[in-house]
Amino acid sequence: MKNNITALLMAVGAITGTLAQTNDSIVVLPQSEVPSLTFSGYIETYYTYDFGQPESNTRPGFIYSHNRHNEVALNLGFIKASYDNGNVRGNLALMGGSYANANLAAEDGVMKNIYEANAGVKLSKTANLWVDAGVFASHIGFESAIGKDCQTLTRSILADNSPYYESGAKLSYTSPSGKWFVSGLVLNGWQRIQRVEGNRTLAFGHQLTYKPSARVTLNSSSFAGNDKPVAEKRMRYFHNFYGQFQVSGKFSLTTGFDIGAEQKSRHSESYSSWYSPVLIAKYALTDKASLTARGEYYADKDGVIIATGTRNGFKTFGYSVNFDYSLYTNVIWRIEARTLTSKDEIFMMNGSPSNNNTFISTALALSF
Repeated sequence: MKNNITALLMAVGAITGTLAQTNDSIVVLPQSEVPSLTFSGYIETYYTYDFGQPESNTRPGFIYSHNRHNEVALNLGFIKASYDNGNVRGNLALMGGSYANANLAAEDGVMKNIYEANAGVKLSKTANLWVDAGVFASHIGFESAIGKDCQTLTRSILADNSPYYESGAKLSYTSPSGKWFVSGLVLNGWQRIQRVEGNRTLAFGHQLTYKPSARVTLNSSSFAGNDKPVAEKRMRYFHNFYGQFQVSGKFSLTTGFDIGAEQKSRHSESYSSWYSPVLIAKYALTDKASLTARGEYYADKDGVIIATGTRNGFKTFGYSVNFDYSLYTNVIWRIEARTLTSKDEIFMMNGSPSNNNTFISTALALSF
C-alpha cells in the first residue's frame, strides 16, 4: 500500500513539480522553489481606412501601430515562453506584424523579430529586489504594443513616439505591500536593441510607481542619454507622468503628460523641446461592452521626434472614440474613429496637402 501511495504522489508531483524523492522519502518543495515554465501568445489583426487615401497604403510616418491603409493586416502576433522559480526568471517572445516592421526598422536581421528576451535574478531572500538584463517592454508610458492591454484601439501620438521597447539592465524593487515599485535602468539608447554605430555612451532611466489603493495608479518615468554617434552627440532628457483613476465601477480616467528636451547641436547650451498631454475616459456599458473617448495634443516645433519641415513644425490635436466588445474572456473586438488636426498642412488628402486626417479602424485581438 505504501508503495502504491508513494507512486501516486510521485506521479502527481512529477506533473506539478512540487515533489521530489530522496531514497524512500518524499520531500514537499517550497512553492518558491517550484520551477514554473509557461507559454502564452497574442494575435491582433486589424483593418484601417484612411480617408486621406495614402498612395503607398502606409499611414503617416509618425504612426507606428496599425499603420496600414485599406488592408486586413496583422498588427502584432507573438509567442512567449516565461520561466519563474521565485529566484530566477526569464522571458523570450518572438513576434511578427506591421508593428514589428515599423518600430524595429532600424534593428539588424533577426533582431526585428524579438519582442522580449530577458533574464533576471532575485538579489534578496527577504525583499522583492531583482536585477534583469536583456530586451524589455519600455518602462515609459501607460500604453504598450499589446492592444488588449490599452484602453483605445490605436495608440496615442505620445505612445507611438516614445519607446515601445528597450534593451539594457535594470534594478527593481517592489514594496511588501505592493504599493511602491521603483527601478533604475542602464539602456542602449532610445528604443534600441543595439546601440547606434559610433555611439559611445549608455543611457539611463528610472521608473517610480505608486498605488495608494486599487483605484489609483501614479507613475513617473524618465530617460536621459545620447542616441546619436559621438560626432553628432546631443543629450536628450525626457519625462513621462501618468495617473490612472477608477472613478467608479463603470467609469475610469487616464491622464498622461510627456515632456522632452534635446541639445540643438553638440556642446550646445540651447535645447529643442516637445510635449504632449493626453486624457482618456472609459465607460463600461455592460460587463462586456465599453465606450472610450480620447483627447490629445502633441507639440514638436523643431521636429526632434516628428519632423515635418513646415513653419510651425508638428502641432497636432487628436480626438477619438472607440467601442469595445469582449466576445470571450480572451477575445476582444473593437472599432474606433479618430481625427487628427494640425496647424500646418502635414497630411495628404487625395494627393493634396491638408491639415486634417480622419480614419476608422477595427481590430480583433486574441490572447492565449
